[in-house]
Amino acid sequence: MITFILKRVFSAVPVLFMVAIIVFLVLRLSPGDPAIMIAGPNATAEQLEQLRQAMGLDEPLLSQLIVWFGQILSGDFGVSLVSGLPVSDMILDRFEPTLWLSLATLIVAVSVAIPLGVIAAWQQGKAIDRLVMAGSVVGFSVPVFIIGYTMILIFSRKLGWFPVQGYKSPSEGLLLFASHLVLPAISLSFPYIALIARIVRTNVIEVMNEDFIRTARAKGLTERGVLLSHALGNAAVSIITIIGVSIAMLIGGVVVTESVFNIPGLGRLVLEAVLARDYTIIQSVILLFSAIYVFINLAVDLLYNLFDPRIRY
Repeated sequence: MITFILKRVFSAVPVLFMVAIIVFLVLRLSPGDPAIMIAGPNATAEQLEQLRQAMGLDEPLLSQLIVWFGQILSGDFGVSLVSGLPVSDMILDRFEPTLWLSLATLIVAVSVAIPLGVIAAWQQGKAIDRLVMAGSVVGFSVPVFIIGYTMILIFSRKLGWFPVQGYKSPSEGLLLFASHLVLPAISLSFPYIALIARIVRTNVIEVMNEDFIRTARAKGLTERGVLLSHALGNAAVSIITIIGVSIAMLIGGVVVTESVFNIPGLGRLVLEAVLARDYTIIQSVILLFSAIYVFINLAVDLLYNLFDPRIRY
């Protein structure tokens, strides 16, 4: 097990290296000049050149890449080209809202999707199964920002149950914290509920047709016992896989959701950096997201062994 973990960790290094190079080149070769955005349209050519020199943008691409890699290896993510603040501090300031939003979304999605998928499999072909599948199509098809604005209109503007936007830390009060997180988490969870529910249904139906399920029924187990003790347990590996994929997909979903609900998280930070062409922030956050993605894949692989002892590393 330890050998497997070490191999996976070391194999992640070249992946992160390639991600860093691709992101660096895409940002540098795309149209737009951060110096113009910072100095403004009325800046002279001399002022722009001085600003580029101060930011190191006048150096060859290879030199800029080597300098950036050196900073990353030393734990220094550099400073923002726009604000001049350390990027690591900006990421830490924005990390908490994104973390809580992602956790809340995952809890809502898994808590709703797994029961829905099991019920749909149990009632295969019946009205409730068709209803769950139709709902999953709608949930996966409607954009998150449409769901978010609709929920704001209904539950914030008309009913007044929840705040329209913003974020409050748990240190400011759990009730206040939860009230600001309910709508964003539910809005973001819709596509993941749809995805996980469909996968759970498909895998449970497949397991329900196995010989050991018929044997369990012949022994006198109730249908509920067969579903929970045998079918769901044996479909767990596939369910864990799709949950892991959903967690990785959250990385993209938080950008839209944080913008809709004005949450000052990493998603908003990336969006602001993209609009301002702030290379150092974009590079650092994408590299961080890539590292999280690799860690999630490793965690999913390790959980396989917990739910299916036949899997060995």
